[in-house]
Amino acid sequence: MRYTAILFDLDGTLLNTIDDLANSLNFILNQHGLPVHPVEKYKTFVGNGMEKLVRRVLPTDHHDEKTVATILAEFKTKYNECWHNDTKPYPEINMLLDNLESLGIRMSVLSNKADQFTSIMIDYFFGLDRFDFVVGARDGVPNKPDPTAALEIVKGSNIESSSYLYLGDSGVDMQTANAAGLYALGATWGFRSTEELEINGAKKLIYNPMEIIELIKG
Repeated sequence: MRYTAILFDLDGTLLNTIDDLANSLNFILNQHGLPVHPVEKYKTFVGNGMEKLVRRVLPTDHHDEKTVATILAEFKTKYNECWHNDTKPYPEINMLLDNLESLGIRMSVLSNKADQFTSIMIDYFFGLDRFDFVVGARDGVPNKPDPTAALEIVKGSNIESSSYLYLGDSGVDMQTANAAGLYALGATWGFRSTEELEINGAKKLIYNPMEIIELIKG
């Protein structure tokens, strides 16, 4: 098989997290008397980490560092209480993971979500032991689309980057994959448009998770 490993994005790719993210942050915004946003709008806000998400939802006159830090801390506390309320795997994701395991495909996860949430969510929904690496946003490591974290995973796995697939649902993911030399697959069921995926370098659009098994078997 040409491809022997796959790197997954988390939000919008493996898990539909949008309701819990939106509800948590809207709760905090409402507590501060700030405007809230429709859940659908959050699909354009997420993708670049939790701090960037907070900045995007705040009015432009509330971008001072103190306000951002306060809202971010309260958001993380609230999200820690309810990240599993409505979040669930997308259809056929568990089937995909089972099939990848049976083929001996090495699997890892890379998210711009805070590392603590990335790990607990993967463990809760799928089990950490299924993955070689589960990595979220960490201090001192640039977020995607910078390829640093992706390249760390590739190096740690001792698998050539040309043998890696990368599945993600955003332009950020496609940029990350291409910068790291991975084959960029655009997950069309996620938060962003097919146009965004194509513009940012998707090598192939995936409309159903099990299409990846067909691609690997070739």
